[in-house]
Formats: sequence, structure tokens, C-alpha cells
Amino acid sequence: MTSAAKDSGSSSGGPAGKAVPGSALLEAVAVMDRLRSPGGCPWDAEQTHRSLAPYLLEEAYEAYQALEDDDSDALRDELGDVLLQVLFHARVAAEAPDGWDIDDVAAGLVDKLVRRHPHVFADTAVSGSADVEANWDAIKKTEKPGRSIADGVPLALPALALLAKLQSRGTRAGSWSPPADPAAEVISAARAAAAEPAADTVADLLVATVALARGAGLDPEAVLRRRALEFRDQLTSSDSQ
Repeated sequence: MTSAAKDSGSSSGGPAGKAVPGSALLEAVAVMDRLRSPGGCPWDAEQTHRSLAPYLLEEAYEAYQALEDDDSDALRDELGDVLLQVLFHARVAAEAPDGWDIDDVAAGLVDKLVRRHPHVFADTAVSGSADVEANWDAIKKTEKPGRSIADGVPLALPALALLAKLQSRGTRAGSWSPPADPAAEVISAARAAAAEPAADTVADLLVATVALARGAGLDPEAVLRRRALEFRDQLTSSDSQ
């Protein structure tokens, strides 16, 4: 255990000396504090929310890559890098006069999870995951009244993922309905795009394709990404021949 961990008061309680789950997070917070404090790391001390933003996105993509590769060890490492970004941003925020810290982040998360899971932490009865999703949406509306159904959807998402998310929001809110026959919609859009390959017709084809994928229970972003990686492998293979 490092001196930073000792200073933070972390301990290894639990049966047979096993650390209490989450106790290592105290050490991570203490290390982050040491890095940002006087006498720490000059590079870390210079960072801001804005300068750190690219790293947050990069680390999230690297964790996603580990998931795609089904590499558990790599996923553990990459999630650590994502956690670093959470700790870093919280530490930067804590330095502002009206800032917040990592405890505020964790407390907000706990409150949200407890509030939005009344079937676990209260007496609400559910018959399955559909009821859980309906309750989640209803509770969210009471928390943030007057918000659009599209609020909270990150516009930085890749286009297919963004469209899929918006279609999902629209369907759940009852403001958008998927095609009755998604396959026929795709065929019709494909014919229109073939007859007049313009931005609008191609976009309509992509919209219809995303709806078809969602109707089949598929993630259109993941499906296309998988095919893109297969294509990359084909190109690499042809280069080596």
C-alpha cells in the first residue's frame, strides 16, 4: 500500500484480510490528489476540463475496443483509464470556488440509482424489464420536467448510434413510430436512392436501415463497425499477398 493510501485512511477489512470492495478507490482518489497538489506532477497540474476532453473520449473508445475483442484483461486496464478521467475531472472541479468533488459525483449516482429503482429500494412491483424501463422514464420526467425527449442525447455520438438513440427515445415517448414493415421501407428507400443518389435519398435509406436493425434487436453502430473491421482484415490480408 502506498503512503497516499495510508494517508487517505483506506483499509483492508473484510474476511481473511480481503479488502472491502471499493476500498482501493480511496487510494486512487489520494493518488489523484497528490498529482494535482503542489509538488505533484506539473503536467497534471496544468490540465483543465477542456484539455482533458479528448482523453475521456479516447479512453472510452479503447474500453469499447476491449469489449469488441472480448479481452477481459484489456477491459480491466481500459476501465481503469476511464476511471482516471472521472477522478481527474472531479479533482479539477473541486478546485473551483463553487466546485464539486468525487464524493458529490458518487453521491449523485447513488441517489439516482436508488430513486430510479423503486422496485429494488422501495415497494414498486414490476413484472419484467419493460416495466423497469417505463418506470425509469416516468421518474426521469418528474426529475427534469419540461425537457424535450431528445434532451440528454449526446450529439457527439457517431451518426448511426445517434439516430438509433433518437429513434428509441421517440418510440418510447410515442412521438415516433417505426415502419410497420421495416424491410419494405428499406427496399423502397434503396430504390429511391438508386434512382436518384442524392444526400436526402441516401439519408432516408440509412434511416430506414437503422430502424430495420433496431426492429431486429441489433445495434446498427456495432453491426456496421463489425463489418468495417472485417473489411479492414480483408484489406490487410490482400496487402500481405
